[in-house]
Amino acid sequence: MKHALLLLLLTGGLLSKHNFAQTNSNKMEKKKDYSVEIIRYNIAAGQQASFEQAYTSAGKYLQSSPYCLGYKVVHGKEEPNRYIVIIHWTSMDEHLNGFRKSADFMPFFNLVKPFFNNIEEMKHYETTPIEWNKE
Repeated sequence: MKHALLLLLLTGGLLSKHNFAQTNSNKMEKKKDYSVEIIRYNIAAGQQASFEQAYTSAGKYLQSSPYCLGYKVVHGKEEPNRYIVIIHWTSMDEHLNGFRKSADFMPFFNLVKPFFNNIEEMKHYETTPIEWNKE
């Protein structure tokens, strides 16, 4: 009985994560001109837990922003000191003139500010129609 309940809970959690990801993907699909911000960091081993915690906490400000469509933090395998933060914005202008001037920006920035000098790149990109995802 315990195993069946655990399996049911895990399946429900996976389905809700899939539905959230699908909903976010649909939002980005509808708004083709969204902007992708890429931030590349070089984070020393002793700072990695603090860095990940900072983005975990800062994520709530991205989630509450009408200008943010989603974000992801990626950690390097071959070079563990490398992190890439990918943030999908409704547009570059709405990121720079909407989010950065909103009440969400300063609390977000204060959380990630200790790692500002570790940034190697912070740029906006636009998507191209060249893409494939296995379903």
